[in-house]
Amino acid sequence: MAITKFEEIESWQLGRVLARKIYSCTNTGNFARDFALRDQIRRAVGSIMHNIAEGFDGGSNAEFARFLGYSHRSCSEVQSQLYIALDQGYLSESEFSGLYDLAAETRGKIGGFIKYLRNTPK
Repeated sequence: MAITKFEEIESWQLGRVLARKIYSCTNTGNFARDFALRDQIRRAVGSIMHNIAEGFDGGSNAEFARFLGYSHRSCSEVQSQLYIALDQGYLSESEFSGLYDLAAETRGKIGGFIKYLRNTPK
């Protein structure tokens, strides 16, 4: 089955769930008042979704894989920023673990898609 729109891509869907959760936890408490970290983690989580969408319309598998690479790195950036939030007491251990694991799952799906595209000529 061919993907006809970026919203059908599983890694984009996971990125959307992650974005929803990041926005929710950054809307309250001290996290909401740490404007630099709040804004940076929001930009990074948005970048996951945005680069998948942008790459989808790139015209070639190589171009799409390049944009997926940006999304892949944004997942790592979110994970790193989650450590800062944890260390500052903005997140509990369980909140951190849930968000970190979701970012890792998203990153894994993106990585698998990159491998698929690199092995499929277009």
